[in-house]
Amino acid sequence: MSETTIDPAAFRKVLSSYPTGVCVITALDAGRPAGMVVGSFTSVSLDPPLVGFFPDKFSSSWPLIEKAGHFCVNVLGSDQRDVCRAVTAKGEAKFVGVEYVISDHDLPVIANSIASIECRLYSVTEAGDHWFVLGEVLRMETVREDDPMLFHRGRYGGFAERM
Repeated sequence: MSETTIDPAAFRKVLSSYPTGVCVITALDAGRPAGMVVGSFTSVSLDPPLVGFFPDKFSSSWPLIEKAGHFCVNVLGSDQRDVCRAVTAKGEAKFVGVEYVISDHDLPVIANSIASIECRLYSVTEAGDHWFVLGEVLRMETVREDDPMLFHRGRYGGFAERM
C-alpha cells in the first residue's frame, strides 16, 4: 500500500469547516496555574467515565499539566474571549485577569465557565504530531446554561439556532 501525501494547508482548510468547542485545560505547576486552550476535547467512555483531548507535542504547557497528573477541563462560554486570550499568552502574561478557584482536587477551575470537568490522568498515547490524552473523570459540574464558545474557520464565536 502506498503512502498518501496530504498538503498541510489543504488539511487545515478542509478541517476548519468543522466547528469545535473551546476549552481550557488547567492544572497547578508549583502552586501556579498552568493551562492551554484546546478545541479537541471529547467524551470517550461512560464506564469508566473518560474524556480526551489532543495537545500538540510542541506545547510548552502540556508537560506542566502532564507532570501534575490531573487536570480540569473548563468549557468556555462565548462571552469568555478574554479568558481564551489570556490563557494563550506566553510567560508571565498567562492567566493575567483570569479569575479561578482551586478545587478540592487542587485544580484551577476558571470562574463562570459553562462547565468544569476534573480528571486524573488516565493515559497518554502518541498520535502523530499530537498526544491523545485520556482523563478519568473525578468530578464534574455544569456552572451555567449558556452559549458555548466555538472555533470555526479561524474565528471564535457562539452558537446560533436556526429553524
